[in-house]
Formats: sequence, C-alpha cells, structure tokens
Amino acid sequence: MRARLIGNIASLTSCLHPRLLPQSFAFTAPVSVCRKEFLLTSGQALSFSPSGFLHHRTESLSRNFVSRRGYKGTTVAMAPEFQPQLARQPPSEPLPKAPNGGKYKLAVCQLSVTSDKEKNIAHAREKIEAAADNGAQLVVLPEMWNCPYSNDSFPIYAEDIDAGFDASPSTAMLAEVARKKKVTIVAGSIPERSSGNLYNTCCVFDKNGELKAKFRKIHLFDIDIPGKITFKESDSLTPGEGLCVVDTDVGRIALGICYDIRFPEMAMLYSARGAHIICYPGAFNMTTGPLHWELLQKARAVDNQIFVVTCSPARDPSAGYIAWGHSTVVGPFGEILATTEHEEATIFADIDYSQLDTRRQNMPLELQRRGDLYHLTDVTRKDVVKSS
Repeated sequence: MRARLIGNIASLTSCLHPRLLPQSFAFTAPVSVCRKEFLLTSGQALSFSPSGFLHHRTESLSRNFVSRRGYKGTTVAMAPEFQPQLARQPPSEPLPKAPNGGKYKLAVCQLSVTSDKEKNIAHAREKIEAAADNGAQLVVLPEMWNCPYSNDSFPIYAEDIDAGFDASPSTAMLAEVARKKKVTIVAGSIPERSSGNLYNTCCVFDKNGELKAKFRKIHLFDIDIPGKITFKESDSLTPGEGLCVVDTDVGRIALGICYDIRFPEMAMLYSARGAHIICYPGAFNMTTGPLHWELLQKARAVDNQIFVVTCSPARDPSAGYIAWGHSTVVGPFGEILATTEHEEATIFADIDYSQLDTRRQNMPLELQRRGDLYHLTDVTRKDVVKSS
C-alpha cells in the first residue's frame, strides 16, 4: 500500500473547521514529508501558525482535532512564550553616549556638479567652509560630487584614495578643510580606483582631518525601466563588500550610498550596532525620485527609530543623468527636519540624539520584536512515496 501527503500548510488549514483554528496548531504526519530544510518523518509533530510560519512547539497542548481530510492534530492554546533575549540576534548594542550631549548642527550641501573636476573640488571646499562658518559640526556631501554621474566619467575622474595627496586631490582637499574648520565631513562619494577596480566610495573625515572610515557602495544601481531609465553601474563599478559604522565627534555614523537605501537589512544592522544616524549620499533620478526618495528615507528612519540624512547633487537638466535633488534630513519618528528642492542649496538641521531614546521609550519596538519567530521555512512539499 502506498500513501501520500500532498499539499502545503495553506491547504491543511483550509480543511479545518474555523473553531479548530487557535493561535497555532500542531499536526502529526501520517507519512514522511520531504522539505528543502528538514525531513518530517511519520509520527513526528511540529507546530505551525495559521499563516504558515514554522515555529518550535514549547507549550502544553490543549485539545485534539481531526480534519475533514483525516489529518490528526492537537490545538495549541497560545503562541510560543516570548523570549526577550531572542528579540534580535545577534543582540543589539545600546546607543553609545554621544559627545557634547548629543546635540549638533548638521549641514547638507546639495552641490551643482560640472565636467570640470578642479572646479568641482574648489566649489565643494567653498560650500563646506561656508557651512562650518554657519556653525555646522557635521557636513554631508552628495554622491559623485567631483564628476558627472556616468559610466564614461567614473574611470576618468577616479582617484587612488589610499595613496592620497596628488593621487587623490578630492580627499586631500577634504582632509585639509576638515582640519582647518574643525568639522566632521561625510564626504558624499567619488569614484575610487583600487587594485584594478573602480568603486563608488564614501569617506569620513574627523575634525582633525584624519580619514576615519571608507565605505564602498554595496548594491550597484542596475535598473531597466522601459521608456523611463536604464542604467547599469556594474558596467564600470565593482560592489563593496562590507558595512561601515564609525564613531566620530558627532556620534556614531553609519553609511550607505544611494541604491543601498532600498535594502532595509543594512539599516537594521546599523541600528542594532548603535548608530545614531545613517547618511545616504544619493543621486535618485526623475523616475524613481518623485516616487521613492522621501518614502525610503522615512521608512528607514521609522523602522529603525534613527536619524536618516540624504544628500543629492543639484539637478542639471542638460546632464546625461538628471538628479532628483531634494536632499533631506529625517528624524526617528519620520518627521522631516530639513529639506530643499532641486536647485543647489545648503540646508541645516539641529540634531538631538536624546530624541532616539525618547522615541524608543514612546514606542519600544526593540523590546517588542519577536526574534524567536522571525524564521522563514520552505513549506513547498514534494510527493513522498512510502512502500508498504
């Protein structure tokens, strides 16, 4: 005699009477069930929520049931007991104590970019100095501020950041002005040449002009929206291979570049590592900008109860790639603290890191996470034949 167990969790739950569907249930398999991630043999019992997510059964079982299709099982009175220590794995780090009471003035410089590299560098210096003179302690620059945003330009304008000095005039200027003005700079991004590869790279300089961190864009901008925009950064650039959190005189800063903002896992990890603020230099375009730019910033800020800063180049209608602009600072409750339109501008925002604690006390998401349940299991089944 041969027997088969066919279907999935959805079909199993659909055959149960609604009154037999508690918060979760367990069933005993009459035959072996082969899954990609585990093997359930005859007689073994596992618990499932009605939504189909697998979890470990840790509580006492309450009553038996038999479905109309003949499955036998036992209803469970409640979901697994909450284990706060599993809320996030690995465990989150507490927010570090920020220097100077955690209150800072931030400047975001939305710069016009030309094909003249020397002019771009001199212009960036001018805007950084002006921001510092207006009291900014942290200055953020745009993505690809020293060159036009194009695959043809990246290899021409690329610099050897590690070599420094004449090999990297952009970073040499940044180090000098940071030291001169005693300001921390999240230096947008420039094309970097290293070991035969090109990267989209963001540097952070402290107020002493020291290079504190270097982050290479992880998720390259490869998209094709017919009739709208097609761009493939991977035609010229190589993706980075690591995340970056850096402690500075203005708090713990996390870095992403443009397309990286679309990947919430990065922001979640940064928040778990105690970042106060995530800076995303970025150059969204006229298609994705109006649809997603502000939405993504607010999503990353609200999901992680963290400050989010974006800095775009100013819009140039004559450019091959037209940037959306609209550089923005978003608070941990999704509130816009500062923003601008598409023209060149410097915006300022007063940042108070105590708001992070306040919002996390108002709405303690970190303590309420169900890390013990956030595990996906492939529930696709293959027919398994058992010989008599």
